[in-house]
This record gives sequence, C-alpha cells and structure tokens, in this order.
Amino acid sequence: MKVIRYSQAFKLQLVREVESGKESAAALQRRYQIKGTATVMRWVRQFGSGRYGKVIRVEKADEVSEVIRLRRELRRAKEALADTHMALALEEAFLVTACEAMDQSVAAFKKKHAGGRHTRRSRRTPS
Repeated sequence: MKVIRYSQAFKLQLVREVESGKESAAALQRRYQIKGTATVMRWVRQFGSGRYGKVIRVEKADEVSEVIRLRRELRRAKEALADTHMALALEEAFLVTACEAMDQSVAAFKKKHAGGRHTRRSRRTPS
C-alpha cells in the first residue's frame, strides 16, 4: 500500500481555501483525491483560525474550583458507596457461615431474630 504524505504548505493552502469559502472540504478532498473521509476537515481544525470545530470555553476561577470540588465530592461518595457494599457483602457471608455453624438456615435465623432485641436492660424502668 502506497503511503502519501502531504507537506505543511499544501495543508495550509487547503485550509485557506476552505476558510475563504471558495470550496468545501469535501470538494477539495475529491479534487486532490485525498483518502479518508475527514482528512481535510481535520487539517482545518488543526491549522485553521478556529472558525471550524474549535470551541473556546471561558470560565471564572471560582467556577473551575467548584467543578474540581464537585468531582472530589463525587469520588468520595462513590468510594463510600463501594465501602458500604463491601461491608454488606462481608456481613452476609458472615451470617451464612454462622448459620452453617449453628446448623440453622439463614431464613429461619432471620425470622427468629426479626424485630430487634428485647432484653431487661433495654426496657425502661419506672423512676
């Protein structure tokens, strides 16, 4: 397969033609038999004045710091959620192991212990 390399001057000439509005990028691509569907437009975005494809975003300093703060907060929330999922998985595995050691099913254990503890210490005594 033959590889064709284009000079910087040729690329800039095509970019000037596209930006002046004389011809479209697709028409130039056909005329010069340039392979690839978006090669000329890539050159226009790369070497052009920014009229085609370049987006300039202006932000204030407090907006940038707010975005950074929110990204950090989101990362911490994701880490906390992952830690909670791990703790729950470990607790469920421990419950299965404990029920096997007591020769009891998990469903029967949950049914027996549903509703919390009721001991003498947890009841209120009249003062």
